[in-house]
Amino acid sequence: MPEPLKAMYNEEFLREFSKKIVSVYSSFETDKFIATVMDDTWDELELKARMRRIAQTLGTHLPDRYEEALDVLFAIDESCVGFPYLIFSDFVEVFGQAEEHWELSMKALERFTSKSSAEFAVRSFLLRDPERMMSQMMIWAKHSDEHVRRLASEGSRPRLPWGQALPMFKRDPAPVLPVLELLKADPSLYVRKSVANNLNDIAKDNISVVVDIAQRWKGEHPYTDWIVRHGCRTLIRKSVPEVMALFGYAESDGATSLTSMASLTVEPSVLTIGGSCELNYELRIREGDQAHLRIEYGIDFVKAGGHTSRKSFLLSDKTVPGGSLLKGTRTHRWADLTTRRHYPGEHQIVLLVNGREVASTILQLEE
Repeated sequence: MPEPLKAMYNEEFLREFSKKIVSVYSSFETDKFIATVMDDTWDELELKARMRRIAQTLGTHLPDRYEEALDVLFAIDESCVGFPYLIFSDFVEVFGQAEEHWELSMKALERFTSKSSAEFAVRSFLLRDPERMMSQMMIWAKHSDEHVRRLASEGSRPRLPWGQALPMFKRDPAPVLPVLELLKADPSLYVRKSVANNLNDIAKDNISVVVDIAQRWKGEHPYTDWIVRHGCRTLIRKSVPEVMALFGYAESDGATSLTSMASLTVEPSVLTIGGSCELNYELRIREGDQAHLRIEYGIDFVKAGGHTSRKSFLLSDKTVPGGSLLKGTRTHRWADLTTRRHYPGEHQIVLLVNGREVASTILQLEE
């Protein structure tokens, strides 16, 4: 079993990090710092809690004045590159919120984000003063460094994984849109991925906003087209009609109008949790012009309370001639995951063509 990510913060890391600090700040007490960080509760802390513990403890072992403490971090940050050094921007989030520190904290976040990232730290500043912080994001969106431009988008995502949610942008994403407009044809794929993910976040709460953006942006530039497609992935999975039409998926007036024949079988049909089954599907596309099809299977997973929740899995996304016979097999595993727990009961499995059910079958899952 792979080692959890939180394990990167261990005594070896803390000692190497302390050596760097001592090289520029001789008063740093390494043993006391490590002992405080790794107290009796350390093993219970998850990744972000460990990150926060290190940042908070730094605050008691670096100079008392925020400006002087940052000078120490500035003196070593060139050698502190990679995910573990998110602790630098976390230090700014913890100790740099005071009004008199605003400009210095913005300078620090801009500097540290290119070494690791400041996407989590900026969110506290956004929650405290969204208008002022989004003005800063607009400045960063024009920066020459792709890491800083990405921060403008990634930091303002309404639903950033692992980050604090931004409820004001979930309700109304309008303040975020000017940043995305600036970055919609960015030459950096690193930045474009962030813009697409921001759009996908927005789509979960404000479908019409993203539909409008997609319709306006599509065709402007190849980079922008990639963003639009990737940013609309949730809306495609939901088969939002305007988005399906935008990307050329064949229209359907009824549940089976795209197909003249469809079947779906599962073997075995009774299975224990942890096992796997084989899905076999067959489709005959109706005669006529070629059609752009998104073929998926959806499972109505039984949840702890007995209700069901559907999750779809992509089988194929392609353009085919009218009259084509399509068939395939897919193995589906029913082992518990960190993101999904399985419960016994009757699970409906459906075959979807452009979001519409064309065939179904039943699998009985047992303990």
